[in-house]
Amino acid sequence: MTPMLRKGAFDRAVMAALVVLAALWMLPLAWVLALSFKPNELLMVRTDVFLSPPYTLANYADILQTSQVFRWLGNSALVAALQTLGVLVLSSLAGYGFARCEFPGRRLLFPLVLFGLAIPAQSVFIPLHRLFSDWGLQNTVAGLALPGLAAPFGVFLMTQYFKAVPIDLEEAALLDNASRFKTFWRVVLPLTLPAQATLGIFTFLACWNDYLWPLVIATQPEMYTLTRGLASTQTNFAQSEGLGFLMAQAVFAGAPVLMIYLFFQKHLVTAVAGTGRS
Repeated sequence: MTPMLRKGAFDRAVMAALVVLAALWMLPLAWVLALSFKPNELLMVRTDVFLSPPYTLANYADILQTSQVFRWLGNSALVAALQTLGVLVLSSLAGYGFARCEFPGRRLLFPLVLFGLAIPAQSVFIPLHRLFSDWGLQNTVAGLALPGLAAPFGVFLMTQYFKAVPIDLEEAALLDNASRFKTFWRVVLPLTLPAQATLGIFTFLACWNDYLWPLVIATQPEMYTLTRGLASTQTNFAQSEGLGFLMAQAVFAGAPVLMIYLFFQKHLVTAVAGTGRS
């Protein structure tokens, strides 16, 4: 067998293995989706039903009949959008500063920012809650969104991506008497759209799926996010009679994020590859 044929056979074997692994990864998702269309009475007896009837939309109808579900959906969308926008702005400015600007303490501050990745969010819930309560931000959109603006990963991602941008472009703009901010805004920032999309997806996903912080800061039903609100409608997760309803909640809450991810997925590989260059 020639080297070319051996390489082709190896590539096909790798592709087949990846397809099998992808199918195994998709299997639990298919199981969740299938159970969301099953009657709860049937699921009390067995849960190994996938494609066999009966089917029902009652679980989704129960979600939509919840009086404040669309308010919770709006709260989640607003908080996630504000937090994503804030992280993109702050991380871009900080990343450009670390990548291109010389200032005292730069080499010390960047490792300190990255050290924030090692601090569990749960460890600062008590001081954060006391701080936000003293400021009167409990049960507010600001109280839900502000803690997520501290994003060490975003600063790291944007710093690495700015380092990969050729500095000749900035020098040409500066020679044309462009200010540092104009160079950043008009020349460099548009080149980082793949990294912006990646960071935006990660931030939006984390905020949308966050449950613990809304559980702490939001105590009024009208200020619940979708995850907090849907959890409040499920009295006992250990009871199997509500399994179909629980699966429908998971699908209902995850569908918007899935659509956003599919829309922006083409930027992910480009951005992650860009962070490896310096």
